[in-house]
Amino acid sequence: MTRLRIAAGVLGAAMAAAALVPGPAQAGPARASAACKLTLGAVTVQGDHKFQTITATSPVTAGTPVVRPKGLFPVDQVRLASSLGWEPDPPSAMVSRGYATIGTDLYRFSYAIDNTTGELDPTSYVKSKVGGGWIHQTYLDQSTFFTVNGPRTHTYALRDDVITRWTVEGSAWRNKATYGGFSAVKTMTLISQTATYDSFLANTRGGALYTIRIPLSGAPVVKKVRTSTWQAFDTLIAERCGKQSTLLLGIDKDTRTAYLYAVSHANGAATVINGLGRVGNQLVAPEDKTYFRYFAGSSEADDLLYGE
Repeated sequence: MTRLRIAAGVLGAAMAAAALVPGPAQAGPARASAACKLTLGAVTVQGDHKFQTITATSPVTAGTPVVRPKGLFPVDQVRLASSLGWEPDPPSAMVSRGYATIGTDLYRFSYAIDNTTGELDPTSYVKSKVGGGWIHQTYLDQSTFFTVNGPRTHTYALRDDVITRWTVEGSAWRNKATYGGFSAVKTMTLISQTATYDSFLANTRGGALYTIRIPLSGAPVVKKVRTSTWQAFDTLIAERCGKQSTLLLGIDKDTRTAYLYAVSHANGAATVINGLGRVGNQLVAPEDKTYFRYFAGSSEADDLLYGE
């Protein structure tokens, strides 16, 4: 297992004075245009899927939540969910695919929404168990990069101080790799998908912000982006803005608040982060169990992340 160290004490005394909400906006090239937006997905206590579009206007705007399908999962049983990719399902449907933990097990699922009625096609819903033991993981996501030879898919999970990566081919999970030293990480989000690496943006319980680049082979490359003020966020959601920047949503479930940021192409401490403001008052609802990115998942969609 490859081991790195993002230790809680590495930031020194400055952490004691850190504010709970990231500080003033920075001017610079990372300012998002009105065209930049992301779709936030949630699994509710009732087991529903809920979607809401957030747009980088001034002030930030959030669309009306759409709840569908309802009753997709058992009540109050989902703890983690991966990003959910959608793609057209001709002649008149849209299929979505992702992963979720239900109880202590991990499941892969897919379903189709009829474009004419906006309702779930009940015959399309498929749920299959991947495996058990999903008790202590605190992060789950999947990254697919499209090559000339077909898709290359990796699934990632964070448990304690270890990030684990699997190569997924159909229903088979292979080539398990583990990377230690991440005990201080609170949560993370995928920000870059390339032919040679995936990258994540991670906050620590002490308030720091890091990029973690995990190459196809070799040890992760970790760079500090900020030293403080990011500890409040329980969830980070990222979407591409332009060609190589990132629209970042930070969610604090304790205070039921969310803030939107425009982040330049990540380059350690030189990364520009521009605060765009708080996202309304109703985005983080008490019935929300977990959040995920909702994105166009087909190879034709050109929706790969390239934030680092």
